[in-house]
Amino acid sequence: MESIKKYIKDYFTQKDFFKRLVIMNIGVFFMGFFLSFLIKVDLGTDPCTFMNLTLSNFFHLSFGNWQLLFNTLLFILVIIFGRHLIGFGTIANMVFIGYIADFFCWVWDKTIPSSFFTTFPQRAIIFLAALFAFIFSVSFYINANMGVAPYDALPQILSEKVLKKVPFSIIRISWDSLAIIIGIVFKGTPNLGIVLMALFLGPIISMVGKMMNKYIFHL
Repeated sequence: MESIKKYIKDYFTQKDFFKRLVIMNIGVFFMGFFLSFLIKVDLGTDPCTFMNLTLSNFFHLSFGNWQLLFNTLLFILVIIFGRHLIGFGTIANMVFIGYIADFFCWVWDKTIPSSFFTTFPQRAIIFLAALFAFIFSVSFYINANMGVAPYDALPQILSEKVLKKVPFSIIRISWDSLAIIIGIVFKGTPNLGIVLMALFLGPIISMVGKMMNKYIFHL
């Protein structure tokens, strides 16, 4: 109990708390916004989104509703085994990204001709621009240090409590691979986006983190 109280105290008293909160919410909003373009062009996303999009289609649910349901199930495990990973960013990620993406997909259906998302070279341009904008948005969200998404928390919990001698990178790769396999089993087709995410997500997160620490948080 004391450890939980200490975590809560440290969380709310961390340097630049409100600045971090704003940056986290900006990251979450634009993750959902740019994810809507990735969904429309259908050339690939990150492993978690690929799995959730496939499952939402399989169960005939909106992406936002399935995302919330899936994250809620994982969130229960995080509460039990990894409460120290929970923050405002956890809730924002699990609740809002799916619905933001759903909303903007609806907006694009009403305002942008479908050929923009299905015809080259427009499709490729939108895909690449949205992919890297999404990755930068993820970087803002993660480097704000306001809590971990349930999907991202589970491999950390496995590393801390179960597979202590296994390198975290192996656990994370296996976790993402499992998401891809589940998506394939439920008739999803992995595309180029998953490969590009794997190549660029880590380096860009590190780069943005260094810039934020230097110019925003002054660490």
